[in-house]
This record gives sequence, C-alpha cells and structure tokens, in this order.
Amino acid sequence: MTGPRPEITSDQQVARHTAATELTTVALRRRLLAEFTGTALLVTAVVGSGIMAATLSPGDVGLQLLENSIATAFALGVLILIFGPVSGAHFNPVVSAADWFLGRRAGTGLGGRELAGYTAAQVLGAIAGSVLANLMFDLAAVDFSTKDRAAGNLWLGEIVATTGLLLLIFALARSGRAPVAPAAVGAYIGAAYWFTSSTSFANPAVTIGRAFTDTFAGIAPASVPGFVLAQLVGLAIGTALLAALYPDAGDAAGQVVVPVDAEATTATGPDTTPLTRTEGSS
Repeated sequence: MTGPRPEITSDQQVARHTAATELTTVALRRRLLAEFTGTALLVTAVVGSGIMAATLSPGDVGLQLLENSIATAFALGVLILIFGPVSGAHFNPVVSAADWFLGRRAGTGLGGRELAGYTAAQVLGAIAGSVLANLMFDLAAVDFSTKDRAAGNLWLGEIVATTGLLLLIFALARSGRAPVAPAAVGAYIGAAYWFTSSTSFANPAVTIGRAFTDTFAGIAPASVPGFVLAQLVGLAIGTALLAALYPDAGDAAGQVVVPVDAEATTATGPDTTPLTRTEGSS
C-alpha cells in the first residue's frame, strides 16, 4: 500500500511551469521548422516542375500544365506524409487560420501565437522554395515574375479553389478520415489545376512565393494582392459553410491536416510527469 503523495512546494510548481513553458517553446519551434521546410519544398516542386515542363514541352501549354499539376499533386501528398506528424502539414495560412477560428470554442487547434508563427514560417518557406527552384535551374535567385494574373474570373477561381480545399480538409478530419488526407488533398489540388481558371493557387504563402520567379508558375507581384484577397474570401466562405454543415467541426481542428504525433507536443518534466501543450493555447 503506497503512502500519500508528497505535496508539491511552490518552488517545485514554479520549476515545473518553467520547464513546461520551455518544452512547449521547443515543440513549437520544431513545428515551425516543419512548416517552413514543407512549404519551401512544396513551392520548389511547383516552380521546379513548371520550369522543367516549359523546357521539355516548349510551345505546348496544355502539356506543360499537365506535367506541372501531376508533379505538384504527388509532391504535396508526399510532403504531408513527411511533415504531418510534426506540424499537421498545413503549409497554408488559410488552413491555419481556419484551424484557429474553428477550434477556438472547442479549445482545439492552433492558438493565436501559433497561428502567427505558422503564417510567418509558411510565407518565408514559400519564398525560400522559389529561390531554391530558381537556383537549381541555373536562374537568378530572385527574378520577380512578369506574368499578369489580375482578372475577375481568376479571382473567382481562387475563391472556389480555396473554399473547396477547406471543405475537404476539415470534412476529412471531422469524420475521422484524416489518414487519407495526403492522397485526397494532393488529388484535389491536381484536379483544381484544371477545373479552376486560376490553376488553383489556393494559398497566400505560395502565391507570395511564386512572385519571386519569372517562370511558368510565376505571378506578377502586382497580381498577388488580388489573389490573396480572393483566397481570404474563400477562407470566409469555407469556414461559414463548415460551421453550417458540420457544427462540431471545431472539435476536430487539432487533427488538421493530419494528426500530430504526441512527441511533437509532449515532453517529460523533471519529476517524470508528462507535460503536454494545451491545444488552442496562445
């Protein structure tokens, strides 16, 4: 028979709180690194495959788009598999924002501090990915695109693409089918290349990153604000539809895009008591 558990002194409580804060910070850094690296490699795949397609199939835009979309779809699925267990593999500020918004009431998903960190990591990663693709193909590291994409029909295409992406991701998480997200999300983006007029950027970070390359996948800096605004409209419509279709969608916000392994958010304190990040904390 075991005796009563010793009382924890105030000094021990302070030490545990400090350790938990430090471990949470380390876990967040790990997740931000995953978001930065994953977004960078995603943009590298988009831009790099576009450059290769234009080189191998000159003069045939349809074939170029086919090659670009296939490479992007497969790369996205693989990157979700690689980085999903660490950060959830958002790679997209609108996905992170929807995760934060829908998860607030349920106490799940990202907190405000995490949302800011994810967004910054995604944007910086997207820029780095574009630079990397340029360098791989012996182009200038930074060469701002001259490809104008400012048109109402293209903005509408971005609204449709972004709304559909959010519906897919959260419907999968809410129904317990997040494990199929790598294939489903990759397939959706690959298809949306073809059924949207904008070729489905559906991602503010990727849109900004693609302005740094004057190649097949580029977008002129002047066209970026219109695309990002359309994506934010898609975010608003997508979250509204999710709230109407799945009132409990916020309960699954912590499973987006795929569930994070416990090791990414949990560590052991000095007294061997598990110290776990509180979902949705700021």
